Amino acid sequence: MVSLTINGVRREFDGDPDMPILWYVRDELGLSGTKFGCGRALCGACTVHLNGNAVRACVTPMSAASGGELTTIEGLDPDGEHPVQRAWRKHNVPQCGYCQSGQIMQAAALLAATPEPSETEIVNAMRGNICRCGTYQRILAAVRTAASEV
Repeated sequence: MVSLTINGVRREFDGDPDMPILWYVRDELGLSGTKFGCGRALCGACTVHLNGNAVRACVTPMSAASGGELTTIEGLDPDGEHPVQRAWRKHNVPQCGYCQSGQIMQAAALLAATPEPSETEIVNAMRGNICRCGTYQRILAAVRTAASEV
């Protein structure tokens, strides 16, 4: 049995402890904001926070979350008013939008750990999140803006 808190709600998971977190939150909880991209932790579309750290939900097993706190994009700010989410809108970051929840979660984890990151720190932190539309300049600008609000 895996007990954990997801977006502030205590949950009990009685399934395969090796099942990736991604499939539990999407298929069993219906939280579809966390996306499946590559399935190998290479693209970042599935990024969530586990105990405040950005992790790739497609390769992180449920057993790793036991006793922990998991935050998905739906739980970052239910009203979409987290500083990163506001900055994303201000800079019109998304094009197709597929990678955005992972990008936002990665940026939010960065700013929680490093409230005033340098450009190099931003680029390095966001490097593992791929945007097929190539909005990297807007992503960088949005993270800078969000940093000024945190």
